[in-house]
Amino acid sequence: MKKSMRVAMLEEHGRPLRLTTVARPIDPGPAEVLVRIRASGVNPLDLKIQHGAAPHARHPAPAVLGLDMAGTIEAIGADVAGFQIGDDVYGLVGGVGGIQGTLAEFALVDAALLGPKPESLSYREAAVLPLVVITAWEGLVDRMQIRRGHKLLVLGGGGGVGQAAIQIGRQFGAEVFATGSQDSRHSIESAGAAFIDKREPVADYVSRLTQGEGFDLVYDTAGGSSLDTAFAAVRTFGHVASALGWGTHALAPLSFKGASYSGVFALMPLLSGKGRSRHGEILRDASALVDAGALRPFLSPDRFTLETTAAAYLAASERKSRGKIAVDIG
Repeated sequence: MKKSMRVAMLEEHGRPLRLTTVARPIDPGPAEVLVRIRASGVNPLDLKIQHGAAPHARHPAPAVLGLDMAGTIEAIGADVAGFQIGDDVYGLVGGVGGIQGTLAEFALVDAALLGPKPESLSYREAAVLPLVVITAWEGLVDRMQIRRGHKLLVLGGGGGVGQAAIQIGRQFGAEVFATGSQDSRHSIESAGAAFIDKREPVADYVSRLTQGEGFDLVYDTAGGSSLDTAFAAVRTFGHVASALGWGTHALAPLSFKGASYSGVFALMPLLSGKGRSRHGEILRDASALVDAGALRPFLSPDRFTLETTAAAYLAASERKSRGKIAVDIG
């Protein structure tokens, strides 16, 4: 057995990642599994962590980045149930809070964070799903309790979380609308939402699409002024959830409607250790949706390997790729 592994290392915040070799993990703890990583997903949050620009997601350098992954279990801890050696899995497993990330050939992972990889997806397709699916699911299902007949508005439907939210909302029986630029119109409509040009005033599309009543549920994926738009778009007694609740916001537009607000912070189980099993449950349910043809990844056709990780991060920062970028590991 090799005692070393290749990783893409962040040696200093703000610097490109560098391919190097470090000691590989071998023996999982009682609740852990050893995963051979086959692909790592690249998220906008990974770029912020690289530059030390995410106070809520600190990861001290030197460090291995990468939040998402898909891979194969090679060893299992004594207390792990529900998985076997050789199982293909995926999850949001590290790259924050001092936990080794997924830009590496191997990782020790808390088994509670993992779900079975969808059988119908490649490793790289599965690797771009965990963070966006968990973020969308927690907002729609766990916080807002979406159900058939709801009118759902997704603010920022062209991004990864937005694409996941549209598809999950549809599968729970909601009528889904989503805002975006004209460049994102095709991806929004192909995911199953009615497109709204983000330049259209919120009062106009609330009047046009809901007879002035507002939407039952509004999921904000963009933060900032988008959250204020969510407060204006929600109906009386409705519910707003946001994955980016930054800034200072007047709550009066929400309070005067008797509406509710929920924040979504998908990294909390990783950082706190609390609620990790919920991630595994969500990913298991998401796998079933994927294999039923009801949920698909938003994957870039651009190909990168561990050796070209720096180029993958540069491409992600330039936002020229259509879809989320995956790095093939091995």
